[in-house]
Amino acid sequence: MEQQKQIRPDSKTIKVWKHHLQDEIDAGFLYSVFAGLESDPKRKEILSKLAGVENQHVIRWREMLTAYDVKVKNQQPTVKARLMAWYARRFGSEFPLSQMLGEEAGEVKDYLTLHRNSTLADAKETALILAKESAMHTESLQELTGTVGEPWHKTESGGMVGNIVYGFNDGLTANFGLVAGVIAATSDISTILVTGIVGTVADALSMGASGYLAAKSEQEVYEHEIQVEKDEILLMPDLEQEELTLIYAARGMPNEQAQKLAEEVMSDPERALAEKIQTELKIGELHTTPIKEGWITGSATAIGAFIPVAPFLFTSGAAAIWISFTLAMLSHFAIGGARSIFTGRGLFRSGIDMFVVGLGVAGVGYLVGELLERFFFGN
Repeated sequence: MEQQKQIRPDSKTIKVWKHHLQDEIDAGFLYSVFAGLESDPKRKEILSKLAGVENQHVIRWREMLTAYDVKVKNQQPTVKARLMAWYARRFGSEFPLSQMLGEEAGEVKDYLTLHRNSTLADAKETALILAKESAMHTESLQELTGTVGEPWHKTESGGMVGNIVYGFNDGLTANFGLVAGVIAATSDISTILVTGIVGTVADALSMGASGYLAAKSEQEVYEHEIQVEKDEILLMPDLEQEELTLIYAARGMPNEQAQKLAEEVMSDPERALAEKIQTELKIGELHTTPIKEGWITGSATAIGAFIPVAPFLFTSGAAAIWISFTLAMLSHFAIGGARSIFTGRGLFRSGIDMFVVGLGVAGVGYLVGELLERFFFGN
């Protein structure tokens, strides 16, 4: 490595490098602790090798920083790492190992991003080497923890139907409590209607904006994960081919046939990317957009929020109040039952839970409205 560089990295870049250095120090320390606790010779050997590689990573980062005249202290493992080591010594290393799998997965993504964005040749080279080795570490940890796949990809999604259900629920519950509070404070129908309708619009806009931002964030996550996958195919084709071979073999394909198919797929980068997106990222064709999702979520919220308000458009007095209460409570039970589809709980029990929640919200709203009415308008 060159002793003097023409371009000195900025303070932000140096901070990132030091952060990676500390991560490698922690990892080397923890793998050494885990290896010392192992009684199984094979697992002990794997962990010892991981510790050795992490210590080499520490040396590489220190050389990088020193080459740019950055002073590096003799850093020690962090408190977090020491606590994980204490936990492993006391309760076993199963949980800390699963945490380390997540750490290694995060490093793969971080190093690939660093390689893609860095303008310094030696930094790009270091990031690529460490990304490959961290990816191999995840494979070793998966062997120890019994997991599969590439854990640095995260693409979970709640789905459109879930957003409709939860949007409807939010609007119904929030506006029901608001209307109950206003009813306690005044019997004026105009005030109840205005407050209820304004609450409906506000809830719908709020949830619609949240739905839009959530979908936009999800879309950005997908785009980022696909870019990471492109980097992996370009920069780590051997590891990616091995991963495809394992996937095909796990489906029941003979090993030789799985290897041949993986090699054929990897020979075409576009086909390889499509295959990896489908098999690893589980990203299918997107059927919605942030605007569409925001509009649907906001609409579902508006419908739910309007239910306790609607009776006051057609009747008044005690009749309107009891109709509003009855519709809102029945709707709470219905939406609770619908939520059981996602929670896995029984339909009736989930419905009763939401019924109780709705009753509680209405009770609190009514109590607050009555107290405020007495405080501001009572004699």
